[in-house]
Amino acid sequence: MQTRSLGQSGIQASIVGLGTWGMGGWMWGGTDEKAAISAIQASIDAGVTLIDTAPAYGLGLSEELVGRAIQGRRDHVILATKCGLTWHADEGEHFFEEHGKAVYRNLRPDAIRYELEQSLKRLKTDKIDLYQTHWQDPTTPIDETMSTLLDLKKEGKIRAIGVSNISLAELESYWRVGPVDLAQEKYSMLDRELDMELLPAFQSRGMALLSYSSMALGLLTGKIGPDRQFTGDDQRRNDPRFSLDNRQRVADLLDQFKPFAFQYALTIPQLVIAWTFHQPGVTHVLCGARNAEQAIENAHAGTISLSEDTVSTMNDLVQSFAINPI
Repeated sequence: MQTRSLGQSGIQASIVGLGTWGMGGWMWGGTDEKAAISAIQASIDAGVTLIDTAPAYGLGLSEELVGRAIQGRRDHVILATKCGLTWHADEGEHFFEEHGKAVYRNLRPDAIRYELEQSLKRLKTDKIDLYQTHWQDPTTPIDETMSTLLDLKKEGKIRAIGVSNISLAELESYWRVGPVDLAQEKYSMLDRELDMELLPAFQSRGMALLSYSSMALGLLTGKIGPDRQFTGDDQRRNDPRFSLDNRQRVADLLDQFKPFAFQYALTIPQLVIAWTFHQPGVTHVLCGARNAEQAIENAHAGTISLSEDTVSTMNDLVQSFAINPI
């Protein structure tokens, strides 16, 4: 497994990380706790050191599962979690409802400290390696948020500072107070808006980029056929990207990658993951897994180096597809 630094923090982490949003169950049609724990442990066995979670994933469930899975193996894990989505108090900006709870964007200093202590308990640890602001809170000055994160770092409760779902103006406000090590942002073959402005800004500051939704909610796995039905609270149920027509368009794109998958002895998902971390400025790629088999498949991609010609040709195919995006 290849590793790269989390920005200027000095922390080395696997380039393929395990994303645990789906393990929280909400918006993913529930969760199988036993399978989730197996997926986490299989990821670690396969060389994945970076595990990303958040309190909002199942209102604490995802963090609890991670905490259970890494018992006795904490030293083998770069543990990333987040703050900024709270349900313990009606303060901040209302964002959504989850399991009957109102969730707020809330990055006030006291809320950050409260969230951190709750995360430490669920994760059964005394420090967080990478602590990220999950969504930005327009009701709290960024200098107050960042000053709190810097204080927590001085106190030894967190090791590196990250941001997520951020604008360039917000990023600049963070940097006026102190250095940010990493940004976690949506990035995939189908989501490349970062290339225009934010990605160059991250690179110029020496920041790492941790991509999320790297497989476009599973659409880029090539495993979602025309007969697949999305039910319950699964967010993909009414997403136009998962229309039958668009699934076919994406399938046609993935078909063009098959010669490369054969050349490198990879599955299509592994090839897509490898393409992602070969993009300039993309240092780490988050991949979700609901079971051990998926986790092992994803992890193997982190051992692959694609040639410049392969990446260039794949880029051309992706660009051609992007002419008529969904």
